[in-house]
Amino acid sequence: MKRILSLLFFIPAFCGCIMGQDPIQQKYASEISPETAKAHLSILASAEFEGRGTGEPGGEKAAAYIMEEFKKLGLAAPVNGSHFQPVKLLRTRFDVKKFAIAGKSFANGRDFYFVGGRAETKVNTKDVVFIGYGISESKYDDLSSVDIKGKVVLVLSEGEPKDPQGNSLITGTDTPSEWVTSRTKRLQNITAKGPKLIIAVSSAIKESIERFGNRLTQPRIALEEETAATSTSNTTPVANISTEMADLLLANAKTTVGELKEKIDHTQKSQSRNYKAKLNTTFGSITEPFISNNVLGYLEGTDLKDQLLVITAHYDHEGNQNGTIFFGADDNGSGTTGVLEIARAFAKAKADGHGPRRSILFMTVTAEEKGLLGSNYYSRNPVFPLENTVVNLNTDMIGRIDDKHLHGNHNYVHAIGSDKLSSELKVINEHANAEYTHMELDYMYDNPKDPMRIYYRSDQYNFAKHGIPVIFYFSGLHPDYHTPADTVDKINFNMLAKRARLVFHTAWEVANRDKRLVVDSNKP
Repeated sequence: MKRILSLLFFIPAFCGCIMGQDPIQQKYASEISPETAKAHLSILASAEFEGRGTGEPGGEKAAAYIMEEFKKLGLAAPVNGSHFQPVKLLRTRFDVKKFAIAGKSFANGRDFYFVGGRAETKVNTKDVVFIGYGISESKYDDLSSVDIKGKVVLVLSEGEPKDPQGNSLITGTDTPSEWVTSRTKRLQNITAKGPKLIIAVSSAIKESIERFGNRLTQPRIALEEETAATSTSNTTPVANISTEMADLLLANAKTTVGELKEKIDHTQKSQSRNYKAKLNTTFGSITEPFISNNVLGYLEGTDLKDQLLVITAHYDHEGNQNGTIFFGADDNGSGTTGVLEIARAFAKAKADGHGPRRSILFMTVTAEEKGLLGSNYYSRNPVFPLENTVVNLNTDMIGRIDDKHLHGNHNYVHAIGSDKLSSELKVINEHANAEYTHMELDYMYDNPKDPMRIYYRSDQYNFAKHGIPVIFYFSGLHPDYHTPADTVDKINFNMLAKRARLVFHTAWEVANRDKRLVVDSNKP
């Protein structure tokens, strides 16, 4: 098999010689180099930039650095003469003054953690409404027999009811339902009923607190316009507690979480009802507005300049947390560096009289780590009409070798979503790779059953949901992901540059072809 694969990788290179690589395109792609990439990333992921936290001094330094680089390249400032698109955000700090179950006190961020956004609230109750998995389906419904408006509810945040064969009651198969795979469906279903407080039980709380530490209790950041449009029912606070805490809460009712789950599976019916429970808590939030900037650099095209390519990366990361810097060299200093390198290559081409036919917007966005907020804001408030945007090419983590490839082929890139909206885009990307970069294109994350749902977790999705074809370039997950150990010394700069060159070659073809990319699918 290895011999066959080697031959297959050789054939595109040989064909390239026969068909003739475009020497002009190749010339400007060579501007993207490991050395220049390292120079950028060594600054962006330095201690001086303090992990580029959204709304933090390090994040502002990163935005200013990118802006200056765009200026040096001669990229136009398209936001009313500025390279900055101000993104209006809200920062919400959550304060838990007291949380006691059966008279025993627990600490937010040490024993459990809160997620919420509501003015100071006091709860002193002697019962809670157990609502099982919080599911509402014709085959199984946890909420049809109980009124939870204004109540404290206890919900199982993991899993779903199963039959004796271990199949989901909802799907009837061993494939989990959307109540398991979606991160929001369960919560949205419950909050729509207007409870006062949701207590969510998870077996992984201790593990989450150990892994994520004070990130779980950091201020929450959201789009101002999105928050303003959200009803108060959707701001219901959630206390995420352990199984042990839940069992203490149910002690007066002489039952446990495990027993209730067993009853649900045994009867295949909801066990929702009021249970005796003693809870005393005071909590609340303080919200303040602030601005963080998307950074935009515009390269005008020629005869097709009204059509636009958008090349993106998020420059933010997890910042400085109580003196610990999360450097974010791969996530996403590498992708930001890729955008700067690609922008320099195209700017040099234009300066030499070989500019693209279509215009290109190079955009590094803020607050991706907070929920794709910067790209969401742009898609809601586009500087250029979305109907004129023909493609988004997004680089997010392109500097490492992931767990899958660590002991195998390092010459690869995950190309995610290339055929979801345009059959032509995947072909163009594959041809660019066959002609110029000769990497393994890994499509594992295009699998609809991908449990990581990687396609939905970076900024290209905010373009795809508007029907704009996208590719998300990604080198994959590794043990240093979202840890302070994601540092510059771990970066494979040869592969970072090669992956960025593939984005350049694909962009060059899309920017210069006669016809606009076809949009012939509807799977954002």
